[in-house]
Amino acid sequence: MTGTLVLAGTPIGDVSDAPPRLAEELAGADVVAAEDTRRLRRLTQALGVTPKGRVVSYFEGNESARTPELVEELAGGARVLLVTDAGMPSVSDPGYRLVAAAVERDIKVTAVPGPSAVLTALALSGLPVDRFCFEGFLPRKAGERLGRLREVAGERRTLVYFEAPHRLDDTLAAMAEVFGAERRAAVCRELTKTYEEVRRGPLAELAAWAAEGVRGEITVVVEGAPEKGPEELDAAELVRRVRVREEAGERRKEAIAAVAAEAGLPKRQVFDAVVASKNADGSPGSARP
Repeated sequence: MTGTLVLAGTPIGDVSDAPPRLAEELAGADVVAAEDTRRLRRLTQALGVTPKGRVVSYFEGNESARTPELVEELAGGARVLLVTDAGMPSVSDPGYRLVAAAVERDIKVTAVPGPSAVLTALALSGLPVDRFCFEGFLPRKAGERLGRLREVAGERRTLVYFEAPHRLDDTLAAMAEVFGAERRAAVCRELTKTYEEVRRGPLAELAAWAAEGVRGEITVVVEGAPEKGPEELDAAELVRRVRVREEAGERRKEAIAAVAAEAGLPKRQVFDAVVASKNADGSPGSARP
């Protein structure tokens, strides 16, 4: 009989948000793999529980090396509990490698649902919640960050990001540049903690506010792109969208087809716009629709 891998959500701020099952799993697991064993110790003390099993560290630096060890424990019948510093393991935290390896070995994987910064921020943002996508952390380098944002410039779903406080002003400024200064957003800071704050407004306004300095754990929620009819997309915008996709690695032919489908236009119209732009630059287009 193989064991079970349990992914346990931990409080993102207020420890009283911990689900009752978390204490039970911490007490009964054969192995507790924690992103930070010191933070785990504070959590177990707050919950009044003492793990009976072995406690090991499982973080970004040793995730690759420790995963095979934990899989062998699971294969031998152990119940392994995985906890990260806050929220659900594998969501911008260690865990994906272990889940994938366990699934590959046909080992049972289950979860103790818990608080989520992504869903909490989304619910508090005041922005549409019916369709959204989570983008995690943006690249630290300015050029790569802009490139990543351009990839989703036309995304109509609400976007959710994590960000470090010392990079928040640069990130919001980049979002204002790519998405538009008036695009609505919400900066959710220190969720469920004593100094919780949700700041809502246009991206440019939020960028100016963040330039004064912000502290704490940050989640940013951004309104999706407004829906545009075909008549609103001029040739320059069509060419820009094709270039964004090409810069992201798509072949021109596929980029043209995708932009045409997105805009509800014939591929020939997008193709002609690209060719005209290339001719204006002095280099003829080479794609065929």
